[in-house]
Amino acid sequence: MRVSSGIAACVAVVTLALPANPAQAAVRDTACGSTLSQTDVAEIARLSDTATIPGTGLARLEDAVDRHHRITEILVDHRDLRGLFAIGLDGVEYAAVMPLQRDPAAFADRDYAHAISYDLLRRFLDNLHAEFTGGTPDPQWAHYFALAQDCTASRARTAMAGYNAHLTVDLSYAVAAVGSTPENAPDYFTIVASIAAAGDTIVDRTRAAYNADLGPLWHFYFVGEGLDQLFGAGVATEQMLIAADLAANTVIFTNGLALQNPALAPTIHTEITTLWQAADLAFDALARINAL
Repeated sequence: MRVSSGIAACVAVVTLALPANPAQAAVRDTACGSTLSQTDVAEIARLSDTATIPGTGLARLEDAVDRHHRITEILVDHRDLRGLFAIGLDGVEYAAVMPLQRDPAAFADRDYAHAISYDLLRRFLDNLHAEFTGGTPDPQWAHYFALAQDCTASRARTAMAGYNAHLTVDLSYAVAAVGSTPENAPDYFTIVASIAAAGDTIVDRTRAAYNADLGPLWHFYFVGEGLDQLFGAGVATEQMLIAADLAANTVIFTNGLALQNPALAPTIHTEITTLWQAADLAFDALARINAL
């Protein structure tokens, strides 16, 4: 259940730089692309307001996915770098996640599957809403939005900051929020496996929209490729495989279960942050090494 001591040591050596005050006095109408109109900003703010999403179950999830799709269209049309994560997520939703969600035979507990997918997407929408209404995004998303404002940053690295926030942090909290139990594990793994399997869709859509190749970093996250480039042959593999494919998905689910125990929750909060920071540092190092 605990993050490896190697990752904790890595984070102790290099602290992830986050904005000192992520709250914005005014809404930023561009992130290295063309300027969003006031109408565009208002539309994103409206669409990302999850308090206005009605219903439950599959209908609620469908509404959230449609809203996110429209937000993605606006951001990509303007080549706004805040869409670097959204473009891939949109592709995964339509190519992999929603076909499963609509299949009556895909899950042992369809209500659970709908609920966890909605809660995970809701967290990104809530942070978009904060970004586009002058609010305060969660730290992992404040970091992503700050990278999107840095026009000199690797676009692949910025995109992967979004996936890291979405999967390493938000997914653990979504697991907890919907009251997951060990019996839900097969449905959980069905969903995360569909995300991993949609890697080509994510890479292709990101390259087409933003001319950014996040393939090497995506493969690092889900397969562990490139670990030895970071810390020397045979060193990083033991420390960072926790951020690769099944290992990461298992830790994320286990953390979500543990968060529901008040006695364990404080420690797990810290470990989720540690894992997120360790993966982000690895993305940053690998992007610099490979000039991505």
